[in-house]
Amino acid sequence: MDSTRTFDIIVIGAGSGGLNIAGFMNKAGFRVLLIDKSDAHIGGDCLNFGCVPSKALIHVARMVHHSKESSAFGMTVSGAADWARVTDYIKEKQNIIRAHESAEWFRAQGMTVVLGHAEFASPNSVMVDGVEYSGKRMVIATGSRPREIVGKGIEQVASVLNNENIFSMKTLPKRLLVVGGGPIGIEIAQSLHFLGSDVTVAVQDKHILSKEDPEISGALMSKMREAGINFLMESKLDAFVSPNEARFTLDNGTSAMVGFDSVFIGIGRVLNTEGLSLEKAGVRTESSGAIVVNKYLETTNKNIYLCGDVAGNFQFTHAAEMHAGVIIRNFFSPIKKPFSGDHISWTTFTTPEIATFGLGEEELKKRKTNYEVLATDFQDDDRAITDDYQYGKSKIFISKKGKILGGTMVAPNAGELVQELVLAQRLNLGLGDLFSKTYAYPTATRINKRTSSIFFGKKLSVWSKKLLHLLY
Repeated sequence: MDSTRTFDIIVIGAGSGGLNIAGFMNKAGFRVLLIDKSDAHIGGDCLNFGCVPSKALIHVARMVHHSKESSAFGMTVSGAADWARVTDYIKEKQNIIRAHESAEWFRAQGMTVVLGHAEFASPNSVMVDGVEYSGKRMVIATGSRPREIVGKGIEQVASVLNNENIFSMKTLPKRLLVVGGGPIGIEIAQSLHFLGSDVTVAVQDKHILSKEDPEISGALMSKMREAGINFLMESKLDAFVSPNEARFTLDNGTSAMVGFDSVFIGIGRVLNTEGLSLEKAGVRTESSGAIVVNKYLETTNKNIYLCGDVAGNFQFTHAAEMHAGVIIRNFFSPIKKPFSGDHISWTTFTTPEIATFGLGEEELKKRKTNYEVLATDFQDDDRAITDDYQYGKSKIFISKKGKILGGTMVAPNAGELVQELVLAQRLNLGLGDLFSKTYAYPTATRINKRTSSIFFGKKLSVWSKKLLHLLY
């Protein structure tokens, strides 16, 4: 094959994971081919439809919400936000990031970038628009897409939204129905409610955010209900009976009708594995279509790896970064390192936020690990009192020796508050390390010191108190 079409590594998909691998290999002096469908797709779901636009939306929605809260202090704010101005702000922020996430920019860094549909031609080559390229190793980083509702009369609904098209809608819906209680749906539901929509969320389960601790997610749902968001729990969608009305069956057997102007579908993700001609590369798939992958993120072709959502475990941008780190390390190390999610964290960016990290109770029980739960509410935390979030809660799971195993929290900026706990767990530190740390008063992270104080307070038994008196 022509040497200009032969590479050390070929990366299919220019999202977070693919870009991390391509970027490192390029800086290290390897010949890199980066492939994506179009220039507009570079940056992946995170830049184009996910993390970046949604967090910009959440930022604006919080500003509007807080301005309305000022009415308690004599201010007057009313009406809905100007959706056109909101989307202009979102696009402005995307474009700032897109300046260094484009085909032109990566080519300037020395990569070969090809735009078009890629499919495997052999175990060590891919075809794009009739041109074949070979690579010593290849990475599939094609991501995922929103799961669609098929049938049920949805074809008659004029405005069906998901995380890919919601930022292109022209007006803010007066009535929004959100189907699904996962992180994407809950973030969108709250944001559009803050901006002025009347929102109903229909959830099949007993709780929103089914992967979270019910007590923690319940605290969030209480705040959302308090703000005026409607929830239809344990509800199954029967059908869209008209362009603006849906019928649900509730757990008690009764029916409920919900009217809407737009419906947002947030019922999970589908892995992008179609059209790759995987069989030509010796890459096997499951009956579900998911690609068979081992703990080292290798497919059944040991020179082809999976990175990001398509790997089928944690669907987060930072999980793709973790995948990339494992793959890159194993390129060069004689001792392979498996991917582990033991130290991963995630945040649902609602108001308040929910942040979770490390090992949860279900996993600890599965591993038969001895652990203790330290539950802390924020009722008496000074910063929570001044900033009005005494409803906050945290649960930290610790070993019998006081080592941090994992935890979860609901509070404003919980995603930031847990970061020192994430680091402590990653470095195998214990509550004693937090207890001995001096926190500036009254920073919000002092709640973590309060948790450690609870742990050590339990150590003050009758006998230990007698010993202290004797020593004194």
